[in-house]
Amino acid sequence: MPELPEVETTCSGIRPLLQGQRIAGVIVRQRRLRQPIPARLPQQMRGATITAIERRAKYILLRTTAGTALLHLGMSGSLRLTTAAEKPTAHDHVDIVLTNGSVLRLRDPRRFGLLLWTQRDPLEHRLLQGLGPEPLEAGFTAEVLWQQAQRRRVAVKQLTMDGHVVVGVGNIYASEALFGAGIDPRRQAATLTRNECRRLVTAIRKVLQAAIRQGGTTLRDFTASDGRPGYFRQHLKVYGRGGEPCTRCHTPIATLRQGQRASYYCPHCQQ
Repeated sequence: MPELPEVETTCSGIRPLLQGQRIAGVIVRQRRLRQPIPARLPQQMRGATITAIERRAKYILLRTTAGTALLHLGMSGSLRLTTAAEKPTAHDHVDIVLTNGSVLRLRDPRRFGLLLWTQRDPLEHRLLQGLGPEPLEAGFTAEVLWQQAQRRRVAVKQLTMDGHVVVGVGNIYASEALFGAGIDPRRQAATLTRNECRRLVTAIRKVLQAAIRQGGTTLRDFTASDGRPGYFRQHLKVYGRGGEPCTRCHTPIATLRQGQRASYYCPHCQQ
């Protein structure tokens, strides 16, 4: 699944190519995504000018003079800038056609993504209301994390992946951040000290920033905005390395399942 760094990479890639461009039309080939694409969306977007491309959690906000399109890439979605001359594949469900001849194409093989429309403040949309702070912004602090941890009877890995606590820390990055902070993913969240929360906040920011610089994590279906795969996977310290030696102490990396997801950690380095 595309995570926060992949979504941020996508926004950064398409922003200079789309901002200020006018929408000539929208072609919807398949409305049935996770939620149906609104029937009037092509009419609502036609003729509008794209004013900004922003990210909130894993949502892409395509702001225009007429309203905002909310995009979520789901499990396997991707956005690519192409031209109308390039024929769409079976999984290319939406084209946003610009007056300069370019086409922003949404590809979603599993159809778990979203494309919705709002004419109100998108941050007040029901899907975005109640989300926690952005991990790379000032509102995400050790004190905020510690206070949230005291209220939850969950393992610390589930805490870091809770979008009401902090947005965008998916399974891969949670495992990597906990390794960076030296914290066992099985620990109860309420046992975290303020110092450990400081380490974890720092580690979350570090691993996400590194992933953004590298273009995201290579997953089976994810490609960067220009069609190239992300390259962060080669730098992973624990995720997907079960049984391999820890890069710090050479203890074999352990694997377990938490909340139906695989967790990876070093039994020696993470306490």
